[in-house]
Amino acid sequence: MTAAVVTQVWSSATHSFSKFARDQLRLIEGQGVEGDAHCGVTVKHRSRVAVDPTQPNLRQVHLIQGELFDELAAQGFGVQPGGMGENLTTRGIDLLALPRDTELHIGADVVLRVTGLRNPCPQIENFEAGLLKAVVGHDADGGVVRKAGVMSIVLAGGVVKPGDAITVRLPPLPHLRLERV
Repeated sequence: MTAAVVTQVWSSATHSFSKFARDQLRLIEGQGVEGDAHCGVTVKHRSRVAVDPTQPNLRQVHLIQGELFDELAAQGFGVQPGGMGENLTTRGIDLLALPRDTELHIGADVVLRVTGLRNPCPQIENFEAGLLKAVVGHDADGGVVRKAGVMSIVLAGGVVKPGDAITVRLPPLPHLRLERV
């Protein structure tokens, strides 16, 4: 079994679709990635701000498993890590299978709480034709499957850098499925 690890870290001070590679990120408890456009206690995603700017920010840190980029490359897509706006690219952990409220302990200090799934938006299709359909599918029962990563909040801040180990701490039973946030 492969150990869970952060492979790359990303941020952007603007609401750009893609983010920029960094040597490390500083995560701030209760806010998110220092200097990132989505950092804050309340929502920063523009469509959510338009509805209610006082909503709590459940999307402070966005994680995508690197295995998704392998899957997309095998289908002929050119999107690379960081291209879909994640803050952390991971390997060795099935992020989409985690229950809500799972804690991810990263490196020496950082603790994230998984809040839900990223809901892929039309910007993904604008980035590369056909990509939206590749990251939103349906299961055998017709349910929507969202593959564009998970969102989280920062419970304990600190520095995250490529190579940091990820330890998973599941919440108490019963486990709740991830829903879009």
